[in-house]
Amino acid sequence: MAKKWVCCVCNYVYDGEIDFEKLGDDYMCPICGVDKSFFELRDVE
Repeated sequence: MAKKWVCCVCNYVYDGEIDFEKLGDDYMCPICGVDKSFFELRDVE
């Protein structure tokens, strides 16, 4: 399993080219629109 950043609200899995930690604080989930504080690092297959 790989660790990925996942939105706690809609379960969107961030899979962008930029490291999640390097995204600005203004990053928002493209699905539900919550800010980056709603993402957590989880094991994803």
